[in-house]
Amino acid sequence: MRSGLRWAATIGAGLLAGSSALAQTAPMTDDPYIWLEDKDGAKPLAWVEAENARTLPRLQNDPRYAGFYKEALAIASAEDRIPMPEQLYGRIYNFWRDAQHPRGIWRWTTEAGYAAATPQWTTALDIDALGKAEGKQWVWKGSTCLQPEERYCLVELSEGGEDAVTLREFDLQTGQFVNGGFDLPKSKQGAAWIDRDTLLVSRDWGQGTLTNSSYPFVVKLVKRGQPLAAATEVFRGAPTDQLGSYAQVMTDAAGHRLVLIGRRQQFFGGDTLVWTPKGTRKLDIPGRTQPVGMVDGRVIFETSDPWGAIPAGAVAWVPLAEVESGRLNPRVLFAPTPRQAVQQVATTKDRVIVTYTDNVRGRVSVLAPSADGWSSRAVSVPENIAVGVASATDRSDLAYLTITGFVTPTTLQSIDVATTAAPKTVKALPAKFDATGQVVEQFEATSSDGTKVPYFVVHRRDRPLDGSTPTMMTAYGGFELSRLPTYLGATGKLWLENGGAFVLANIRGGGEFGPAWHDAGRKTKRQVIYDDFAAVARDLFARKITSAQKLGIYGGSNGGLLMGVEMTQHPELWKAVTIAVPLLDMVRYQQIAAGASWEDEYGSIDKPDEAAFLRRISPYANLKKGATYPEPYIWTTTKDDRVGPQHARKFAARMKEYGQPYLFYEDTAGGHSGDADIEQQARMTALQMTYFAQKLMGTGVVNK
Repeated sequence: MRSGLRWAATIGAGLLAGSSALAQTAPMTDDPYIWLEDKDGAKPLAWVEAENARTLPRLQNDPRYAGFYKEALAIASAEDRIPMPEQLYGRIYNFWRDAQHPRGIWRWTTEAGYAAATPQWTTALDIDALGKAEGKQWVWKGSTCLQPEERYCLVELSEGGEDAVTLREFDLQTGQFVNGGFDLPKSKQGAAWIDRDTLLVSRDWGQGTLTNSSYPFVVKLVKRGQPLAAATEVFRGAPTDQLGSYAQVMTDAAGHRLVLIGRRQQFFGGDTLVWTPKGTRKLDIPGRTQPVGMVDGRVIFETSDPWGAIPAGAVAWVPLAEVESGRLNPRVLFAPTPRQAVQQVATTKDRVIVTYTDNVRGRVSVLAPSADGWSSRAVSVPENIAVGVASATDRSDLAYLTITGFVTPTTLQSIDVATTAAPKTVKALPAKFDATGQVVEQFEATSSDGTKVPYFVVHRRDRPLDGSTPTMMTAYGGFELSRLPTYLGATGKLWLENGGAFVLANIRGGGEFGPAWHDAGRKTKRQVIYDDFAAVARDLFARKITSAQKLGIYGGSNGGLLMGVEMTQHPELWKAVTIAVPLLDMVRYQQIAAGASWEDEYGSIDKPDEAAFLRRISPYANLKKGATYPEPYIWTTTKDDRVGPQHARKFAARMKEYGQPYLFYEDTAGGHSGDADIEQQARMTALQMTYFAQKLMGTGVVNK
């Protein structure tokens, strides 16, 4: 469930937030491809159609494509996938897609029923049927429910996968939309329940209520049955804020309640205010400190900044009375070591769960309030895996954990955190590929400044160490997001089974080692991120795991920018490059869609030192005539209103102008993630795998 404030955090975690709007400033006269920034214009879409007509036959006519697509679709739609739980209204809810429901169904069962081998599900909402009835390409985006009863929820529906959503009130008891209930039309928006008849809403209220990066910065009180025009303003940020302002309601099992408004002046932080009907009061906390939950009247915070005695990257707590009074004295709840990093903080009825990494390996601690602080216990989990909280609720001490590794199928475990009992396996994903003989190894590469950068390699144990192994390598390197071991599924089936290797690089810019790992690569310090990635490639070559003629790289969003930089800075290191839903024009990025919201990560073209750096690393600006580049596969989606397709289009157009080989594909739906339904998800996987097979395994049919 997403409150408004958590909605902003979700957008941040997915990286970039965008808009369908055309660039907000006057065109630059020296850029001949600004016309491609008109996202939905007839001329750009005709250009896209022509490019798709050139690229798709090259990939889809390959004899491997049909098999790749069939296998990817089978994995994406398999009935034996784990139905991930959401504890809600005393039930277990799950959003599920399969061949009969490509857009998905929201369904529920009882807690006991969920534990059964074959749960009996009741459909709450069929997205395919709803879209057909209403003539919309609805895509599910989640729900926000009224606490503590959880009967009434605001369901979030997107047209085609955009971040902009429609909010409609749904009754979990009746399984119907509420007649005459809340119905907030399409906008980038967030809402928090104050009571049964009242919401705090951030949205587009009309002229002058969106930030320069298209986020809402005005919060209003909306009453049931009241037109939006009559809503009462309770807080106003500023158009220059990067991520806008959103409300959040926190509750705990003891009946405590706290209403907050988060104002995100910067992408990574801003002001946090307590709201009451009498007004708002700003909390005296660092900008990159966020409230994440409450247990027994104790408010839990995560911080990426030092806060009194609390180190950056730690978890802290403050009594609710201090938060309400404004006189905060933070206490340490969990402090990681230099090689550890907090990944998730979840609250239950009586406990706090902290998942963290230790040298990129998953760990779990459960903390219980005591008279003088907290007690802590470690939860035993397997080695060399990633662990996450799949579901937790302040209605119960039952929580669900996911355990996964590159070649270890995901398992779902239940744990009663109020006891010392070990977790119990509830569901287990059957193997989706043959991992016999596959080995997972972790190495370190030495970057340009001497920093040791860890990376994982998954490959057959008996592969010769002569540089001949076709290898796919990926990373993210931004926004304090960690890339952790995850079951490879379709990648294992389509790539590892066919003799390929897989590499995940834990480069700087991410959150694998906490805020310091991220901050080391922000703004003008960003070159180390790109140096880290190149250093991993060279280390692979030195170990003879692969070679430049057998190495392909891929990444999306900020990872797409990483791929563009690596292609232009080090074209000799790669044979294949997939650049997905990317940023590429870093000179104009602030004028394209919602680029102004990313200044906190990349810097600003309006500041001389940052502008010089952006020009130096911008892939679009650094393409050169006559250079020798690998032929990239560039893909994006028209419905992406987070990053937008403009960057990818312009980069491809510039490559065409320079006579450089490239492949470009733009899907018409799917938003930033490119997975509006399981068919699209399978198609995008098959296209990318076909490209890598052509480049790294030759033109013949792959032999298993």
